[in-house]
Amino acid sequence: MKIDSTTAAIVTGGASGLGRATAEALAAAGAKVAIFDINDNLGKEVAVSVGGLFVHVDITNEQSTLDGFAAARAAHGQERVCVHCAMTSRRGKTLAFDKDTGEYRRTPTEDYEYGVAGILTASYRIGSIAAEGMATLPEMEDGERGAIIFTASVAAQDAQIGQVIYGSAKAGVNGLVLPMARDLMDLGIRVNSIMPGVFGTPLLGNMNPKVKESLEASVPFPKRLGKAEEYASLAMEMVRNTYFNGQAVRLDGAIRMAPR
Repeated sequence: MKIDSTTAAIVTGGASGLGRATAEALAAAGAKVAIFDINDNLGKEVAVSVGGLFVHVDITNEQSTLDGFAAARAAHGQERVCVHCAMTSRRGKTLAFDKDTGEYRRTPTEDYEYGVAGILTASYRIGSIAAEGMATLPEMEDGERGAIIFTASVAAQDAQIGQVIYGSAKAGVNGLVLPMARDLMDLGIRVNSIMPGVFGTPLLGNMNPKVKESLEASVPFPKRLGKAEEYASLAMEMVRNTYFNGQAVRLDGAIRMAPR
């Protein structure tokens, strides 16, 4: 797919981290970018910097998401590119020992449902709404109409202790890719996912320097945290390269996560 000033794109979670870097890369290529996020201040700041549009969108809410797509399309036209980086989840072991009671307690089902809603269900929501709009577009080269990129995680394949929610929900995101790509193949809409390893994004917060050093040392090569720009680079290649379809790709410096 050729990206230029006629290309409209939507990036969820575009106010920071992987999403921001992707929004910047798309804008640098000439695309009209709409940023979906719940962080109004940062979202507006990034939108101004890329000459795009910010829309307050809660990806866990159907109407908020539908309204966001409508606003983006009213401003920029129907998107051909949708990169989904936003998510929300919780942590917890399946069973954890409570020293106070001397008993095991399980992570509540409600916490699990929250993570699935914020990762897996939200991914389907974003992807299916984007596809519904893309289906109305005229065909480009190879009959292509659009490209959808989900953000999974290396935890989808080797989640650590305490990541039963996150890991299984991200595995579900990868599970969306091939059947959705096949559902949309006759419409010329491609679907892929990226599985980032340990990246230096705001999600890691103010990391203890020793913890950061340990994480960096665990990466085979290069021995550092991933850069958001490297995620954006792969996302751009997935958009541009029409033969990228139905793939879940690790971007991790060859790391394989240990149990803890």
